[in-house]
Parts: sequence; C-alpha cells; structure tokens
Amino acid sequence: MRVITQRRLGGPEVLTLEEAPAPRAMPTEVLVRVEAVGLNPLEARLRAGEFPLLGAPPFVLGWDVSGVVEESLSWRFRPGDEVFGMPLFPRAANAYAELVAAPALHLAPKPAALSHVEAAALPVVGLTAWQGLVDVGGVTAGDRVLVHGGGGGVGHVAIQIAKALGAYVITTASGSKRTFTEELGADEVIDYTTTDFAEQVRDVDVVLDTIGGDAVERSLGVLRPGGHLVTAVAEEDTVLATAYEAAGMRFSGIAVEPDPIALHRLADLAAQGRLRVHVQETFPFDRVTDAHRLLDTGHLQGKLVLTP
Repeated sequence: MRVITQRRLGGPEVLTLEEAPAPRAMPTEVLVRVEAVGLNPLEARLRAGEFPLLGAPPFVLGWDVSGVVEESLSWRFRPGDEVFGMPLFPRAANAYAELVAAPALHLAPKPAALSHVEAAALPVVGLTAWQGLVDVGGVTAGDRVLVHGGGGGVGHVAIQIAKALGAYVITTASGSKRTFTEELGADEVIDYTTTDFAEQVRDVDVVLDTIGGDAVERSLGVLRPGGHLVTAVAEEDTVLATAYEAAGMRFSGIAVEPDPIALHRLADLAAQGRLRVHVQETFPFDRVTDAHRLLDTGHLQGKLVLTP
C-alpha cells in the first residue's frame, strides 16, 4: 500500500509518499480501505517536532479516517461497511495510508448524509467539541455559550452542537467568516479583529476555547457567577485554573479521546441534517506537502482533507 511517512522532523517537505506493507487487523479490529483522511493542526506540530507524542521518526501521522471495511475481526462490522472515526488517539493510528487497522470500537457507521471526505473531517474536531460542550461543559437548553474560533475546525462544529443542544451561541471569528458562522447557527458573531469580545459579552454559562493565547484569561470576565471555561488548548495552565477557581468559576481542560457513544451522536446529528462539516480544500496523497503548507498557516475555514 501507499503511505505518507516522515524520516526526520521539519517542514512539510519531510513528508514522503512511499510503499509499505499493509497492516493486519488483530482480534476486535477491522482493516479499513481509506477513502479520506482529515488533517488537524496537531499533526503539523508533531511533524515539526514541537513535542514527541509519537516518539522519534520515522512515523506516520493521522487519526481522522473514513473508508470501507475490507476485513473484520469484530462482530461490530462486516466487509463492505462504510465507517469513520478517530482510532487509537493519542497513540499512532497511521491514518495517512491507503489501509488502516483500527479497533472496531473506535469507529462508527458513516452517515449517508456525509461523503467520505466530509466524514473524515469530523471525528477529531467533532469529538473535541462534543466532549467539551456535553461531557465537561454540561450545556443544556437555554444556556449562553461562547465559542472562540467559530470559523475553524473545532469551532464550526461546536457552534452546531451547541445549537442542537438548545443554547444561545456567541462566537468570535474574523470578519471574513461572519456569514459562514451565521449560517452555521451562531446568534452573535464578534469580529475579533475589530472588537474586544471581553467588552461586548456578559453572562455566559460556558466558554469553549479552541484558540488559546490571552483569550482564556480574558474570558474570565464574560462568565456569569459559577460559569465554566472549557479549553482544548490551555488544559495544563494551573495558574489560570487557580485564577478561575478564586473568582468562583470553573476551569476545565480537555484532551480529545476516542468515544464511540459521542461518535454515534455526531453521526445522528449529521443524519438529521443538524450538523454539516465544511471542508476548505481536498488534496490527493501526492500533494500532502501542499496540504501541510496550508495547514501551517493556521487560518483555515473548517478542515483540510487528503484522499488516496
């Protein structure tokens, strides 16, 4: 099979397309013929060596996958089933490849409402948003929710999940993404390039941070008493956590985990037409360096996707 690997750390040019032995599925696993692979900012950081989550090269990046089951050693799926998911995170799933072996429990049936390209773009960002808003944030109908970075991968899905939960949704985004985020259901859009959200927003029940930086610290003032800041970026900032607790607020950091229940809930929302995934651009495997150059810019609308 063809696989995208890297033998040294560095820029997008270190990614190379090579031939490699096909993986073998173990008991409780399935072998998936990959139709599409979603890209995430984390992968650019791992490629560059910002932290050694996967150890030293060589390694294969990627977790977001959508494809067709070729072989099943689990009762959950049969050959020919269309599936999607985020297997094995944070261990290597080796998803930048034509074939992926994955635990069946980490996959779900691909909703017919989504193409393979759209389905591959959903798991990491969708599970991050779901776990942040539902499992940790406990968002319910009538809550006021602020989503930082509403035009990005996690943010654009989080807006839709929060709306499906019955929340009033405020989001920060650049002016160029106003229409995009409004179409996703945002009730208020604050252009962070011209307006300070900390001066405009009050009485928020839950803030979901997807961008980090000083947005986390400045979000303290927008929360109602007892409000909750959930961050997927600054989860280990003990100083900020202490500041929030001292002010009578809650501070939670999350790191996304494989979650079959949430994956099925995301699929249900997509099937109901309440969740769509925006893919800014799709690249074939042999243009992975171009995809990562765009990923490195950090200014995406939705997601980028690779196809074999």
